[in-house]
Amino acid sequence: MSKHVFKRAGFLAAAIGAAGLLSAGVASAHVTANVYGPQPAKGGYGSIFFRVPNEEKDAGTIKVEITVKPEYALSSVRAKPLPGWKAEVVKSKLPAPVTTDSGTQITEAVTKVSWTAEPGTKIAAGSTEFQEFQISAGKLPTNVDAIEFPATQTYENGKVVEWNQPTPASGEEPEHPAPSVKLAEKSGDGHGGGHGADTKATSEDSHAASSSSDSTARWLGGAGLVVGALGLGVGAGATLRARRATAGASTKSSNTEGTE
Repeated sequence: MSKHVFKRAGFLAAAIGAAGLLSAGVASAHVTANVYGPQPAKGGYGSIFFRVPNEEKDAGTIKVEITVKPEYALSSVRAKPLPGWKAEVVKSKLPAPVTTDSGTQITEAVTKVSWTAEPGTKIAAGSTEFQEFQISAGKLPTNVDAIEFPATQTYENGKVVEWNQPTPASGEEPEHPAPSVKLAEKSGDGHGGGHGADTKATSEDSHAASSSSDSTARWLGGAGLVVGALGLGVGAGATLRARRATAGASTKSSNTEGTE
């Protein structure tokens, strides 16, 4: 092949890569549900972050609302305080009681969580800013592999965008996908997120740190004894030399006096 063919192939690959990045950027510019750390487990509790980017050129985002499906029966949902935003958690009576794995019947559950910007606060107009809104929720359902949270984004110019379209089985992303989080299989501790592993790791780290500190202390103690012994040796040597010098001076003096 000629050099021109390689150059053309290189330009084509670069163009395809740039197009891919641009399309990824457009596709990712929507409200998403994210998890930092271990994935929440079925039947446990989890901390979820809703990442909300601003998309309106001349208007900022002033309200975000998350809908919690009644069939999830999330009896405990807490919103983390966010400066400049007022959070509200709404509980509603369920159309029909939901029975948990332990046999408990839940008749009321959280159905909405919203954040409203206080005066002077918003996600700025344009496409350079986003905000994250966090909740802690549980117990998570055990009969689904993922949970969806349809979201509503309200702009200061009155425009409302619904992010509520489920992702089909084919995996092709819709225009306005609903934020969703995959659930890990149910864990033994009932909380999800691998807390037991974290505790074990912390314990092992602490033990290692303790052993290291103990070894260091012993090494320093031994070094101190060696230095002390050396000091005593030097002191004893100096004392012995001083005594010898004094004895020599006394002998010389005696011999001088006898000669006179």
